[in-house]
Amino acid sequence: MAASTPRRMLAVVISVVALLGIALITPPGPRAADFEPGVLNSVVSVLPLWPGYGQGRQLPPGAAPEGTAVAIAEGGYLVTAHHVVARATSIKVRLPDGREVAAELAGVDRPSDLALLKIAVDLPLLPYAPEPALADPVCAVGNQFGLDLSVTCGVVSAVHRAGTGFNPIEDFIQTDAVVNPGASGGALVDPQGRLVGLLSAIFTKESDANIGVNFAVSAGLVQRVVEDLLAYGEVRRGRPGFGMAPLEPEERGRWSGLRLWGVQPGGAGAAAGLKVGDLITAVDGRPVRKVAEATSAIQLKRPGEVVEITVLRDEQPLTLRLTLAP
Repeated sequence: MAASTPRRMLAVVISVVALLGIALITPPGPRAADFEPGVLNSVVSVLPLWPGYGQGRQLPPGAAPEGTAVAIAEGGYLVTAHHVVARATSIKVRLPDGREVAAELAGVDRPSDLALLKIAVDLPLLPYAPEPALADPVCAVGNQFGLDLSVTCGVVSAVHRAGTGFNPIEDFIQTDAVVNPGASGGALVDPQGRLVGLLSAIFTKESDANIGVNFAVSAGLVQRVVEDLLAYGEVRRGRPGFGMAPLEPEERGRWSGLRLWGVQPGGAGAAAGLKVGDLITAVDGRPVRKVAEATSAIQLKRPGEVVEITVLRDEQPLTLRLTLAP
């Protein structure tokens, strides 16, 4: 009997610790529910007028003319998804204080599905976030289903998604934060209120309903496109001077990467020392398996900037420095 008393006491202690364990052992830090409310001062609802649709008119299933935009540069510049305004005959935005003001289309980059709007109001700008890590907490702010701004939270599910079929140039942050039609052009932010990405696409099979696989254009690509649109009115992209192709099925059991099938004489690739038959395994340190992944990594750089291309040649790894041609 005496031996059972310490056991009972231990059982009681274990039970108490189990009840309190979450509070005791969970380290402090950001959670998916952490959100900087000041972000709402930098996000607006976009109200484009589409041909055949009156504002406030009941829309057919799947149609969502309203969207979202984020204050991105001084002078009243907002960035949104191009598909939100591509068919618009006129555009208004609803400001955080409820006012509706006219917006003009100030620049477009169709390959990345990004567009610049300009309004006569300066809103607080969201700073760009550094590249997130997997499972980092994020929140999505958007005009979901045209109901005005709402906030949903989740985590970063993947980075550098490309080749999903939405845009010719993709560098997506994938998230499980709930996103629905109308949120396109909205902000994906970290707990510090910094812009991780611009909400762009929902990956679904048969409907626009959220199933937890949602994409935002990475902050790096947003910044790259916005800066060029502001400076030049267009995005200036460099030419790598070589062509790539996926590996043949029989090669994939041995290697991972892309096969170099052509090098332009006198082009950037030739100057860097690339040769037909090289196996490209990484671009700027990013492993690549799809042509779209390599294209994405290259297009984050401007003409005249250097891209590191890692290849396997005669079973030996080489890293070559390629300067993108204008």
